[in-house]
Amino acid sequence: MTTIGLIRHGITEWNTLGKAQGLSDIPLNEIGKQQALALANRLSLEDKWDMIVTSNLSRAIETAEIISSKLDVSITHIDERIREINYGDIVGTTEQERIEKWGSNWSELNLGMEKHEDVARRGIEFIREISLTYPEKRVLLVSHGSLIGLTLEHLLPERFQMTLINNTSVTILENIENKWECTLFNCTAHLEQKVN
Repeated sequence: MTTIGLIRHGITEWNTLGKAQGLSDIPLNEIGKQQALALANRLSLEDKWDMIVTSNLSRAIETAEIISSKLDVSITHIDERIREINYGDIVGTTEQERIEKWGSNWSELNLGMEKHEDVARRGIEFIREISLTYPEKRVLLVSHGSLIGLTLEHLLPERFQMTLINNTSVTILENIENKWECTLFNCTAHLEQKVN
């Protein structure tokens, strides 16, 4: 059985402002660093993880590095396939700004955004590759909200029709006899505890 822990990076300044980040390389803010440390503390008290893989964007790498340091588990892969959706022309804008610029139906326009199906495809292919390459391992995968959510919606459509993935949340996937099961979804219990 392969176990994959899907982790969304800690919060950034653009997250707090409601701006679409996409492929922009926005770092964690101080709260995001504290969230990542709280998550690392939580993970250190749970079952051991064998390895960490992360998106190539700095907010994910920084989250992974904080976890790696606390757990003494190596980051073995930095991979652009699990980076965030390409938001095209809407990068750096808020919902209100998008409505003002393109109208309330902005999401129906061709604004250079990556198709959801393509995001899900690369997420699913990466997870399957990790599962085949590292059978019986426990792998933490540090990524982004849209990548994780769209991957879940397409991998397990009977369970997930629409997802909202919180910063530093933990979602656990287990591959049992070539079938994926989600045993924990979007858990942020660590954010309710004091950071040490």
